[in-house]
Amino acid sequence: MKVKNKIKISVNGKQMQVITKYSLKSLITKLKMPLNKIAIELNKNIIDKKRISKIKLKKGDKIEIVHFIGGG
Repeated sequence: MKVKNKIKISVNGKQMQVITKYSLKSLITKLKMPLNKIAIELNKNIIDKKRISKIKLKKGDKIEIVHFIGGG
């Protein structure tokens, strides 16, 4: 059985480990966040959600996710 390498990233200020070559889309799916109601910042850059499946996470990446919730 092959051991997968893991990297540490920060998501909304909390440390997290993911496997190498993990995509930003995989992270959003794992966190069960609705893509149409979030904004994503990666290393202080706003990310176009159309590109998230192409973005591979790297060691030390800092991700901030804002979840918009409507109400009245």
